[in-house]
Amino acid sequence: MDDLAFLTDEQIMFFHREGYLSVPRVTTDADVTFLRRSYDRIFAGQAGRDVGDQFDLAGTDEEGRKASLPQILHPAKYAPEMNTSALLKNATIMARLLLGPDAVCEIAHAINKPPDGGAETPWHQDAAYWDPELRYTAISIWVPLQEATVENGCMEFVPGSQTLDVLRHRSINDDPRIHGLELHPDEMARTHQAVRCPLPAGGATFHGPYMLHHTGPNRSSGPRRALILNAGIPPVRRELPLRFAWMEEKKTAREERARSARAQGIDPGGAPTGEVR
Repeated sequence: MDDLAFLTDEQIMFFHREGYLSVPRVTTDADVTFLRRSYDRIFAGQAGRDVGDQFDLAGTDEEGRKASLPQILHPAKYAPEMNTSALLKNATIMARLLLGPDAVCEIAHAINKPPDGGAETPWHQDAAYWDPELRYTAISIWVPLQEATVENGCMEFVPGSQTLDVLRHRSINDDPRIHGLELHPDEMARTHQAVRCPLPAGGATFHGPYMLHHTGPNRSSGPRRALILNAGIPPVRRELPLRFAWMEEKKTAREERARSARAQGIDPGGAPTGEVR
């Protein structure tokens, strides 16, 4: 096994006990450079915007308005060379160490916090975006393509919160035109005693869909690039389905573009996968 794809027994135990894991290196410097080149190209071209794959996660996403937190879903659809990366290979091996040999891994989305004020990603659980009738066994693998610091928006977690079910959420700023979610103010007391996880380029954090997490705004002078991979095994149906009112009320420009693409017979690549940081 590649040393960069190796997890110790202690790391595996830590992940299952605390709900997250921070690993300083999961791929090489050369691979980071390779991925960053593709990443910058697709963001510069707003790849997938016409079908709803590119949008402003933290804003209302009007045409001609600078995005506060641009995201691209399914980035390897627009940069297929990403699927040949050492990152994807190593992340798949590591996900199977944590979830079992049947885990499937993919590059799910990319987020680019702009310099000098790129928006925070508020506290949330990824599963708050997903099908409320299903229970998930999955991992999000968050990989910075430059150093991730407190200043530019590294990941933060609440240890042990992976044992929670989906808490109450709402659209950012309580505005259903905004795609991103935030934990409801009534639940914010649960975010005390958070742990910050700064990383070098090519490191990674791992967390499950019920883990409370957050990234701060980018106060640095450079972009904060992150690739997010999703890994998992098939979900199971809940005996008592939940209902996510915060998703039912959404009226986003992203979904309008995706709906228009489907009406024209264009496959926009499916609904958003694991969100968001």
